[in-house]
Amino acid sequence: MKLKQRVVLLVALLLLLGLGKIFLLDGSEGTAASRRDLRAFRKMEAGLTLSRAAQLTHTLQSPWEIASQWVGPREVYPEETPELAAVLTSLSTARIERADVGYKGTQLKALLVLDGGQKVVFKPKRYNRDYVVEGEPYAGYDRHNAEVAAFHLDRILGFRRAPLVVGRFVNLLTDIKPVATDQLLSTFLTQGNNTCFYGKCYYCRESEPACGVGESMEGSVTLWLPDVWPLQKHRHPWGRTYREGKLARWEYDESYCEAVKKMPPYDAGPRLLDVIDTSIFDYLIGNADRHHYESFQDDGGASMLILLDNAKSFGNAALDERSILAPLYQCCMVRLSTWNRLNLLRSRSLSAALRQALTFDPLQPVLAEPHLVALDRRLAGVIATVKQCIESQGPDNTLIEDRINLPHP
Repeated sequence: MKLKQRVVLLVALLLLLGLGKIFLLDGSEGTAASRRDLRAFRKMEAGLTLSRAAQLTHTLQSPWEIASQWVGPREVYPEETPELAAVLTSLSTARIERADVGYKGTQLKALLVLDGGQKVVFKPKRYNRDYVVEGEPYAGYDRHNAEVAAFHLDRILGFRRAPLVVGRFVNLLTDIKPVATDQLLSTFLTQGNNTCFYGKCYYCRESEPACGVGESMEGSVTLWLPDVWPLQKHRHPWGRTYREGKLARWEYDESYCEAVKKMPPYDAGPRLLDVIDTSIFDYLIGNADRHHYESFQDDGGASMLILLDNAKSFGNAALDERSILAPLYQCCMVRLSTWNRLNLLRSRSLSAALRQALTFDPLQPVLAEPHLVALDRRLAGVIATVKQCIESQGPDNTLIEDRINLPHP
């Protein structure tokens, strides 16, 4: 073979390899990674619809013990969870043994203990589904339904880094007050015929309580992570200043990612790619308020970035806050598995998948239709951003093969 022919053949092979990374092929023709991602996607689709009548019938373990055993360094729940519907059902129905003010923070919440000693976080309803939160992208109260929707989106994206969340109705007079601490009881009041409470938090005010409809209050319940997995809090490298007229460095320095790459834990291990995954997740849900994040303690940088506190989401369906994607477009890199999943969701419809998943929840409809429509529009924006990176940096520098499967203890 002549030299010129060899060069042409080599170029053709390199081009095919690049295209194999950029375009997800079907299960019979793609790369091994693409086929693996397609199989995972089909498993997700098969398990998307959960049964409202699900019960644990094949085990003597409590739902809390089962959920606790799921947790590992890189996932809150595994890829296949046949007991998920039963655990979520227990979260939404188990008897409340104790109620207290929420742990420290800026937003109203209550700390509940369910039958069997399981701690959960209850976030009350503040807005109707069609309410539009105006102003800054991080404005407004927490949205309880956003926590529910974000959990199911985490399932759909295949991240599996969000604690379990389900919607729940509680009777404030019969479920909460008889088991409430004095500190929580002191914040109860009545407005008209409605029972309300305002709790204890940085922004909690007696003048701004959360109120039920009569005695009944709608909210979300988030499963507390097991105590054997203590959390460590980190300042988000792309956090906002929250000060008018003062920009964070990433907001004016387009080379900021290069500085981040030199700082632990972003200089090695999976953490930077987790931050980029999270920016995609947050952009899809409209969450511009992730100023800190949690990982597991003493992890040496190997722990996942845990997707906690997603309630500042789904506030304004018309607002696509592109700055949330700064880690993606400044670093111009993303996991190949994430890229493959996004492409599959584009072809199958992300909004349809989330709509299907949310039919299980007691709060259904969880989201107003404009928020579901916004998901598909924002997904197209994420894919366009990655394609721009591929064009400027090349597929090998943009699409990173990074699959970490750490064993459970």
